[in-house]
Amino acid sequence: MKRRFLYAMLTYAALAILAGLTLTGNIRLGTCLILGLFAFKTWLAVLKDREN
Repeated sequence: MKRRFLYAMLTYAALAILAGLTLTGNIRLGTCLILGLFAFKTWLAVLKDREN
């Protein structure tokens, strides 16, 4: 499970970097916000899985 979580976080980070380099204005902000929310949701799912 650790490896999948690491790959997911690396993918979110790579997408955020690409968005930061290619997009401008509110679209960049919205994209980064959505990616951050997905990363947070993934992290919460991992915490919940570890709890069980």
